[in-house]
Amino acid sequence: MVRIRVLVADAHRVFAESLAAALAAEPDVDVLPAGSGHAALRSLERAAAEGRRFDVFLVDADLDRDMPAGTPVPAQAVSGSNGSSAGALGGISLTARVRSAHPQTRTVVLAARDDPARAAAALQAGAFGWVAKDSSLSRLLAVIRGVLRGETHLPPALLTGVLRELTAAREHRTESEQLVESLTPREHEVLRCMVAGLGRKAVAERLYLSPHTVRTHMQNVLGKLGVHSTLAAVALARRAGVGPVDLGEPARVSG
Repeated sequence: MVRIRVLVADAHRVFAESLAAALAAEPDVDVLPAGSGHAALRSLERAAAEGRRFDVFLVDADLDRDMPAGTPVPAQAVSGSNGSSAGALGGISLTARVRSAHPQTRTVVLAARDDPARAAAALQAGAFGWVAKDSSLSRLLAVIRGVLRGETHLPPALLTGVLRELTAAREHRTESEQLVESLTPREHEVLRCMVAGLGRKAVAERLYLSPHTVRTHMQNVLGKLGVHSTLAAVALARRAGVGPVDLGEPARVSG
């Protein structure tokens, strides 16, 4: 019998443990509860290192905000669509982290209420499903088995709202891509450094430029993108699909 390994992360430890116990009653399901984002990440990393990766990750949409400050934040989180401030990281941001670090694990977001904007943000972050916390056990099991077949699950009542949100996000992405395309190769490289969280001095050292030159490039980037802060530039860049510069690779000198 092929067993399904499930990780449950919820800020309410009792809920996580109760749900884990209910799921574990299934003959082909192994479950581990986690009461925080930190605990969930440790479990995922340990399981991957031991060659026993989790198949499905059930995460509370309103998970605690105890993630490390250096965790990458998707555009949805930066712009506040997950209901938190730019510096706060919850279940949707953790979903993006898991998609990046553990792409074979399918994430399903557990929500206390229906919210088309947050459900759309969850899908954009890499979730395969959005399920109400008060769903029946049989419904949740159907979703778990469905996402393992590559299916995406949403409550029928959310479909119209989620499609509307995704369409709007696509339009914003197109606009953002056009703005990013107006940058020179050097400005684009500076923008990727900004997305990586590098300050002016660090960018200068990486690109072998003077801090004054980097400041000029950063000002040009903000001007061409039509924003007034680094945070806004990073949010726009992520909407356009611009990722952070790989700090593990040497810088490429561009024109």
